[in-house]
Amino acid sequence: VQLQASGGGLAQAGDSLRLSCAAPGRAFSNYIMGWFRQAPGKEREFVAAVAWSGANYTADFVRGRFTISRDNSANTVYLQMNRLKPEDTAIYYCAAGLGYPITMVKSYYYWGQGTQVTVSS
Repeated sequence: VQLQASGGGLAQAGDSLRLSCAAPGRAFSNYIMGWFRQAPGKEREFVAAVAWSGANYTADFVRGRFTISRDNSANTVYLQMNRLKPEDTAIYYCAAGLGYPITMVKSYYYWGQGTQVTVSS
């Protein structure tokens, strides 16, 4: 599964961005789709995940600000990021997997190339 993440960029604190992750030419409905992020000098951390049914789980530190969703017909998963903060600055990665727990990097088999999000204060 080849994943293509897009939508990152420069933002100011309080702004919104929407990330997209597409899996062109391949059905990914069986996979749990997740978003992770990695800031400089830090470990990659879980942000959110969504199952085929739409059931989803979001990390505590972004809950209420970030929302994950997916469009199975378009083979695309989204991460809507609102009220961005400087600490949200990171490379954001989308991933596809079948394993559990969904919050762990090792549960995902396929990864996108990452998209940079930079939030200034």
